[in-house]
Amino acid sequence: MKTIPTRLKLAAAAALLAFTPAAAFAGMKEDVKAINDGWAHIAYEVKGSSTQTKALDKLAAQAAALVARYPGKAEPLLWQGIVTSEQANRANMFHQLGLAKEARDILVKAYAIDPRVAAGGAAMSLGVLYYKVPGSPIGFGDDAKAKKLLKEALALDPQGMDANYFYADFLHDQGDDASAKLFAEKALRAAHDPARPAWDAGRRREIQALLAKLR
Repeated sequence: MKTIPTRLKLAAAAALLAFTPAAAFAGMKEDVKAINDGWAHIAYEVKGSSTQTKALDKLAAQAAALVARYPGKAEPLLWQGIVTSEQANRANMFHQLGLAKEARDILVKAYAIDPRVAAGGAAMSLGVLYYKVPGSPIGFGDDAKAKKLLKEALALDPQGMDANYFYADFLHDQGDDASAKLFAEKALRAAHDPARPAWDAGRRREIQALLAKLR
């Protein structure tokens, strides 16, 4: 039997290194960022509800494929949940609650795998759903759960723009505008993220709109 030349063995070893867990993790991060950037583009830059809906449907399929590509990983699930939440936010009244429930179930899975994923992103996204969706008997909204999860996200990312903005929005929803203003102002002071320009600019516009209501 012929032996495999050493140079071929080395080539095979080098090929295997390309599929190490570290390489796979880097690939997942890049794939997740593509969903992240796609969501921000649709949410803040695409015009027209019909165009947004079609773009979100396509992105949702991509997010589902990402979850299948990385089974058991929290971050792909988190972004699938965020995209589904955005679909719920922009859907008609007949589909909103069904999509919101689907988003909740996806985010619950992400949170169960890693409650700290994306600096509290799963906790924050779940919290947002719990205060924005109507409570019983219409929906599953729960202000107590929302507060707990939003504060958890804030503890994990105390200087984060999203964590402070959504806690401010929740406090405004609860009628505590004085406290809401403090967190909204803190959100606006968050460092800019040049790697996510569409999100950075879009979220700051939302914060400024909230502050306008609080003045």
